[in-house]
Amino acid sequence: MPTRSLPLVFALLLPVAAAHATVRTETGLTESRVGASETYRLHVPTEKSVATTQIRLVVPPGVTITRFQVTPGFLRTVKTSGAGLVTEVTWRGRVAPQEYARFFFQARNPEQAGTLSWKVYQTYADGTVALWDDSDPEQAPASRTTLK
Repeated sequence: MPTRSLPLVFALLLPVAAAHATVRTETGLTESRVGASETYRLHVPTEKSVATTQIRLVVPPGVTITRFQVTPGFLRTVKTSGAGLVTEVTWRGRVAPQEYARFFFQARNPEQAGTLSWKVYQTYADGTVALWDDSDPEQAPASRTTLK
C-alpha cells in the first residue's frame, strides 16, 4: 500500500472506531451560534448483535426544542419542565444490528457562548443500556456542541 494512501484508510476506519450516539447540526457540525435556531440530528448506531429498542436524550439546559421530524417506526415521548420546555426525549422502536437511526429536531440555542453536553442513553433488546453521558469519558463520551 502506498504511504500516501494511509491517511485515507485511517479516515475510512475512523467512523467505525469512534461510533457512538452523537448529536450534530443537520450538516454534521459540532459548532453552532449562540441564540441561533438550529436543526440537530441525533445519530444512533446499533453496536451490538441485538437491536436497539429505545433512545433517551437529555436536553442540555438552555436549549429550547421547538419541533421534531417524524421518524417512521418510532414512538416519541417527551418530558417537560414546569415552564413547558422539553427536558428529555425518548424514542421507542427498533434499530437492528449493523443499522443506525437518525432523529432530527429543531431547537433554539442558549444566548451565551459555551458548550452543550448532550447525554444519550441507548437501550438494547437484551436490557443493557449504553451510557453516552461522560460517566466514562474514554468509553462513553457525551456528545458536545460548541456555541460561539
